[in-house]
Amino acid sequence: MSNIKGYLDMELLRFTTAGSVDDGKSTLIGRLLYDSKAIFDDQINLLKETSKQRGEEGLNLALLTDGLRSEREQGITIDVAYRYFATPKRKFIIADTPGHIQYTRNMVTGASTANLALLLIDARHGVVEQTKRHAFIASLLQIPHIVVCINKMDLVDYSNERFEKIIADFEEFASKLEIKDVRFTPISALNGDNVVKRSLNMQWYDGSTLMHLLENIHIGSDHNHIDCRFPVQYVVRPQSKEFPDYRGYAGRIEGGIFKPGDKVTVLPSGFTSYIKSIDTFNQRVKEAFSPMSVCITLKDDIDVSRGDMLVKADNKPMINQDVDLMICWMNEKNMLLKGKYTIRHTSQTARCIIKEVKYKLDINSLHRLKDDKVIGLNDIGRISLRVTKPLFIDSYRRNRNTGSIILIDEATNETVAAGMII
Repeated sequence: MSNIKGYLDMELLRFTTAGSVDDGKSTLIGRLLYDSKAIFDDQINLLKETSKQRGEEGLNLALLTDGLRSEREQGITIDVAYRYFATPKRKFIIADTPGHIQYTRNMVTGASTANLALLLIDARHGVVEQTKRHAFIASLLQIPHIVVCINKMDLVDYSNERFEKIIADFEEFASKLEIKDVRFTPISALNGDNVVKRSLNMQWYDGSTLMHLLENIHIGSDHNHIDCRFPVQYVVRPQSKEFPDYRGYAGRIEGGIFKPGDKVTVLPSGFTSYIKSIDTFNQRVKEAFSPMSVCITLKDDIDVSRGDMLVKADNKPMINQDVDLMICWMNEKNMLLKGKYTIRHTSQTARCIIKEVKYKLDINSLHRLKDDKVIGLNDIGRISLRVTKPLFIDSYRRNRNTGSIILIDEATNETVAAGMII
């Protein structure tokens, strides 16, 4: 039982992989899983059998994540593949995202919740167009940590000069972006150099292995613990003999720290009250913080429903119907200017209209295309919206949870865009 509790209490790191086609993203994840002993024997046996059937020498570790038949046939990643594993120090969720340019939307999906991005670069090719594209998306999505893995070092004779040259090229481009924390690691995913075990072929490298970085990188400060934000998802009314008058508000804390006795304001009504108790699924807690899911009860019986937000009176979000944002378009149909869409923000759902397209972004050059305002599949641009009711928003830079939205096509119910509020 104590083992289970220890596992549940472990810190969780979400990370995503990005890089150009055939840079070895899926092989790297396969190597991480294989060398950290996170694969069952039956999976290893199946892997050996599949690799043998394909006429490949040794184990093809990429097959561990490329689950779609079309991916295996083409040898590329199309969909976002999620894998879960744990070491004695941390739990991990990996989002293996596609490298192809036509799957940018999939990369945005995989990276939107990540604490860290593994950006792979082929040591032979160095910094290419796709590297710049993915680095830009990582900075746009405000991923706090980026580890640049310079892969296939075995194919450049483990050259220190080549490693330093790629670092210099990447830093020159990254200086234009908002990237907070960048680390560089030379690896060979195929042979396992510097992935889990330290490489004997690169004695000149005195930094950490990739696994050591993943286990020890500090992510406690990635969440916003200053601005208190609690969007209400559900009103809990058990009406049982045990809890005849219980009225709690369930949701996930998207920022700040809440404690019993704190004075809170309910948006949009503006009513104030004090927190009576904070409950989790099995106990009452003395404080709650992002990203905990809790149920909060208030001392006063005031009207609170889904879509409302509990905040501190002296630290409120912006309350706006007009929203400026960067958007990544995810649908085959182009965005319609003056088109009407459903908008989802935290626990709120409303309707909105596209007021203006300010510019489209050329991801490769970072130029703003003010003349080309047609936003189609995988395009990124800046737009403004008018929403039917006020949203309680922060800038995405300040809070990734209250600063993000999705747009939904009302006719098909498809998610057509993801947006970052400016």
